[in-house]
Amino acid sequence: MKIAFDVDDTLIIPSVVTGNENAPNYSTIAIYKWFQAQGYEMVIWSGSGIDWAEAWGHKLGLEPFEVRPKDSCYEDVLIAFDDCDVELGIANVKVKRIKNNISRADWNKTKI
Repeated sequence: MKIAFDVDDTLIIPSVVTGNENAPNYSTIAIYKWFQAQGYEMVIWSGSGIDWAEAWGHKLGLEPFEVRPKDSCYEDVLIAFDDCDVELGIANVKVKRIKNNISRADWNKTKI
């Protein structure tokens, strides 16, 4: 079985929140690495696309991992971690956003 993690507001803290640049969310990354150490296959996805997910997986040193679209429920995903209410895995865990009162709308349009 696989464990999946979203990128934005899950594996990274967006620059709109940090006031500087996108930063690793070390608390969530520690959970990712724990599941990986237990032998689970890891999946990274993002509503911003496969390229964004793959780039951040490499930047955060989370290899090996699989990248796939974040667009439907997957029967082989045991647990999906995301900052939104989703049903992408058999079980779904909502990760608390940092400074949720800050809008991500403009950042989502311009992130690199």
